[in-house]
Amino acid sequence: MSHSNDRLPIASPADLLTAVPYLLGFHPTDSLVIVGLAGTRVAVASRTDLPAPADITTWTHEIAPSQIRMLANAAATRAIAVGYGPAATVTPVMDAIIPQLTAAGIDVFDALRVTGGRYFSYLCDNPACCPTDGMLFDPHHSDVAMHAIVAGCHALPDRAALVASIAPTTGPARTAVTRATAHARARRRTLIRDQGRDGLIRAGEEAVHATFARYADEQVLTDDELAWLTVLLTVPMIRDAAWRATDSLPWHAALWSDITRRAHTPLAAPPASLLAFAAWRRGEGALASVAVDRALAADPGYTLAHLIDQALRAGLPPSVLDGWPQLAHNSDPHSPLGDTDA
Repeated sequence: MSHSNDRLPIASPADLLTAVPYLLGFHPTDSLVIVGLAGTRVAVASRTDLPAPADITTWTHEIAPSQIRMLANAAATRAIAVGYGPAATVTPVMDAIIPQLTAAGIDVFDALRVTGGRYFSYLCDNPACCPTDGMLFDPHHSDVAMHAIVAGCHALPDRAALVASIAPTTGPARTAVTRATAHARARRRTLIRDQGRDGLIRAGEEAVHATFARYADEQVLTDDELAWLTVLLTVPMIRDAAWRATDSLPWHAALWSDITRRAHTPLAAPPASLLAFAAWRRGEGALASVAVDRALAADPGYTLAHLIDQALRAGLPPSVLDGWPQLAHNSDPHSPLGDTDA
């Protein structure tokens, strides 16, 4: 799920299709994309894999309610459905999803299929604008693409590339962090023995503060510093201090992306969840989704990851937390200490 970017000029189906990869963060394939409109503004966009033909009924019962909630939460009253793939897989999906949207009071402005550099409309039969053999469009040579790039948007080749962008590092870099993590765990045990719970929390808050200062200055943590931070982030109170410091600034997402990639894999759930939060706050729903997946792969029961996943599935717009992180300081910042031997 991604939320609006008012800086993209969209005046035609070709413009919309050019904008979709920048709204999602990657070029979709074998996908259904729902674009929600609030007036003439793109308010939200979401993507889901196309189901196998035998699974369409079950898929529709699962997907349609979440899409309708997403549109409602974004105050979108109209929608455009775009299917990426051959007619044999896209058309049955459109036949299933469009009546669901219409029954929920959503005006389906258009329904398009994209294949091989052409788009086809399911709702327009005017041969002047929607010929039966499709309309050619070139998403790479368009004013919309230029505006998106100038606005700081980017579109990776596909979702796999987005997943790879936060995948664990490998080789010597992975070995170095694993070794540093073992040392950090020993250091934490010593700290708890000598200074107790209060000393641990102070050390965590200091590490969080130092981390944000480092990345604000466009620098990164050393392996030892990163290992120390990730060992401390397993403590919920310390993780929450980092959570309260995280918002929608571009370098916040870059910070947690770097730490997620480099973290000792069993300790990736806290930084990946914080990356998911930062991405969601920026309206980068696709990145938030793959970050949630990364967090749950490390710890299937990680509560913060499940909380963000629920927000994404409900289509909650980032604006629900306008005023963050000040809002967090008005609530109880404390949570159980948790297992300090993780």
